[in-house]
Amino acid sequence: MSTRLSTSASTSSTSASSPQRSPRNGAARVGFAAFIGTTIEWYDFYIYSTASALVFSHAFFPANTSALTGILGSFAAYGVGFFARPLGAVFAGHFGDRIGRKRVLVFSLVLMGIATLLTGLLPTYATAGLLATALLVALRLLQGVATGAEWGGASLLSVEHASARSRGLLGSFTQVGSAAGMLLASGTFLGVRQWLSADDFAAWGWRLPFLFSVVLVAVGVFVRARIHEPAPFLEAQAEGKLRRLPVADVFRHHRRALLVTIGLRLLQPAMYAIVTTYAISYLNLKRGGASFALSAVIVGSAFAIVATPLWAALSDRIGRKRPAVWAVVGISLLVWPFFWFLDHGDLRYLPVVFAIELAIFDAAIYAPGAAWFAEQFPVEVRYSGISLGYQIGTLISGGLTPFVAAALLALGHGSPWYICAYISGLGVVSLIAVLAAADPARRASGTTRPTERRDSAIVRPR
Repeated sequence: MSTRLSTSASTSSTSASSPQRSPRNGAARVGFAAFIGTTIEWYDFYIYSTASALVFSHAFFPANTSALTGILGSFAAYGVGFFARPLGAVFAGHFGDRIGRKRVLVFSLVLMGIATLLTGLLPTYATAGLLATALLVALRLLQGVATGAEWGGASLLSVEHASARSRGLLGSFTQVGSAAGMLLASGTFLGVRQWLSADDFAAWGWRLPFLFSVVLVAVGVFVRARIHEPAPFLEAQAEGKLRRLPVADVFRHHRRALLVTIGLRLLQPAMYAIVTTYAISYLNLKRGGASFALSAVIVGSAFAIVATPLWAALSDRIGRKRPAVWAVVGISLLVWPFFWFLDHGDLRYLPVVFAIELAIFDAAIYAPGAAWFAEQFPVEVRYSGISLGYQIGTLISGGLTPFVAAALLALGHGSPWYICAYISGLGVVSLIAVLAAADPARRASGTTRPTERRDSAIVRPR
């Protein structure tokens, strides 16, 4: 593989045909647009996750199946959406690097809204049999495509409008959207469950959060339609730097960066899926504590919203690696007492446990992710590179984890220790990726490194 040091043009090198950079308050507006759009996208994605743990095992699978079979089937349908994410990443990466970030983002939001609305209108297995199950899986695939297109573009809108000293902080607007989406999804489900009787919720009440997404998507499309393309992309376009096949260029010239970003995504989404999705089913199965789990997810997500920009700002000052090493080691070790607590602890303290996991450990590695991934790739292939790395890693870990966890629980005859070993194993691989990742945000004595420019993406020689 050839040695290459790829950087985009600096602020002073704009051509006459290049647009002027947005003013500082323009970056703030774009950050808000990334936040609100990502919140809505993840609200749609997470209400499916929550419904998978609470409803889908009996609403879309035969009534005479065992509880374990229904849960496995529900989580398998949940995982299907993650298999579609790389497809969305390829599509969005190609067009995002060719024609711009904005139009792809509007498309992803509309596609997600359509899939979510139709899920809320689906007939159940009792009405349509296997057709209902097939339609549920098909709509989850559409959600996966939309999500695969979403994250990379939303991240780049924030990061590429930021200076080198604030990429982590502004990029965290996208990451906060994930926690906000989870908070909104869990809060909506909890409110509906408390408002309706258990029978009404199971019969039709679970549909309300899906139908409500229509309003949110309309707001998101309105906000995103008013934003502008980031200047680094427009400069690369004006200077003829765009690639004809950016996805192929990533695999040809940036394999190391791609493998690093995949590795960075293995542990965090897996543990996040355990906390926010699988734990709901686990507690419901073992201790009848689904409402406790939903409340804990709400509290933990609220703390994560506050903690995420703080971790991101810290990464702008001390680099991305130090918080990431802390997070990976912490998650890998604490998963063991986490499951012990689920089995034996006082569930009144469950919100504290979830808050510690989501706001301290998960946020430490997730918060700077938008900036850190972007820093691995040059601007002309950046949408493709970060989308593929993020979505492939998430597919391998987060998408399969609830299903794998349910299977490992059965293999362990109800003991969760195989699940803990699985999470710790992912942590070893992620730690290797953290240590191998380029970290241009590191500064000596609080100053920017000489090679770092406003939009530099320092890629180590290969």
